[in-house]
Order: sequence, then C-alpha cells, then structure tokens
Amino acid sequence: MSETPDAPPGAELKLDEFAASEGQLPEVLGDEEKSATDLAPVFDVPVNISAVLGRASLSVAQLLQLAQGSVLELDRKVGEAIDIYVNNRLVARGEVVIVDERLGVTMTEIIKDGDAAA
Repeated sequence: MSETPDAPPGAELKLDEFAASEGQLPEVLGDEEKSATDLAPVFDVPVNISAVLGRASLSVAQLLQLAQGSVLELDRKVGEAIDIYVNNRLVARGEVVIVDERLGVTMTEIIKDGDAAA
C-alpha cells in the first residue's frame, strides 16, 4: 500500500479502517423511478449541435489558393460515419441522409463517456 503525503513515513492507510458508509454519496432520489419530467428544468437550455463530415489541415499558403470550385480533401472515406458534437463534445456518430431536399443526419451510434477517444 502507498503512503499518504500527510502521514508519517512508514505509515500505511488501510481500507478496512473506514466504515462502509463513509465516502459514499447520499441517494437523492432514493428508489423512486426517474422520468423525463425530472429533466424539465433543462429542456429550454440551448445547445450547439455540429455534424462534422471530416477535417483537413492546410498551410496558410494552401488556404489562400482556395477559390470557388476548389476541392478540399477530407480525412474521411465515402460512407464512413460522421461525428456529431453537442457543445463541442462528441456524443454520437451517424450517416448523412436527405430529408425533403435538405441534408440531415441519422444517428447510428451513441458515444458513451470514455468511448470518445475511439
């Protein structure tokens, strides 16, 4: 076991020295069922959603050479999933679809915390 910074040299901290209830968070909702109405206070909070088709890196010189009709090659292949960000945080991946002559995105995968690096 490792020593704690406040403890004298050679002292060890043992987990069984603490009561089982110490350090646990209290249950706020208890065993009550959670529902969408519990989130009602945040329904009107605005969020920014971005669907990123791909990325490209250019030098300033290359950027200045772009003109109308220039093709910018992205880091994605045709048919590869695009990234969906909410407030600059990756939350999902999806596919581009056409809805009433407009582009849209169908979410195909929800990204959980820790999976975003993949």
